This record gives sequence, structure tokens and C-alpha cells, in this order.
Amino acid sequence: MSIVLKLDIPEGAFSALRKEPSEFAKELRLAAAVKWYEMGIISQEKAAEIAGLTRAEFIFSLGKFGVSPFQYTVEEMKEEISRA
Repeated sequence: MSIVLKLDIPEGAFSALRKEPSEFAKELRLAAAVKWYEMGIISQEKAAEIAGLTRAEFIFSLGKFGVSPFQYTVEEMKEEISRA
């Protein structure tokens, strides 16, 4: 099931970004999903779903935004290794 969300975007945004509305919507979903993932609000799986991508496609897309697919701090990694 999906929900349709209506956003009022100024027409100038499409011409400024050189995007058709459908392409703009797709990129907006991806950008939101990447940012929410980067902030630790959602998982990779949920972010991929929001973006309309497979998890592998989403992970690949993270590179375009300069976001690491690994969301661990150095301290968390050290703690995880010490428990192994």
C-alpha cells in the first residue's frame, strides 16, 4: 500500500534544476531517504523502500551523496570488536 503525497513546488524549481516533475519527485524521495539514513532516523532497508530502490541500488546511491553505508562511530566499532 502506498499513500499519495501532494507538494506545492514552484514551477521555477523544475526549470532551475532542469528536471521534469516525475524526475524531480524521484530525486526528492532519494534525497530525503539518504538524509534520514545519514541522520540515523531510518535503516538502509527503509531508506531503500522510501527511495523506490533495491537495497543494493540505495547503497550505491549513497556514494553520489558522499554518505557512508556504514553508520558506526570509531568508538562503536572498537566496542564491537572487543566483544567478538
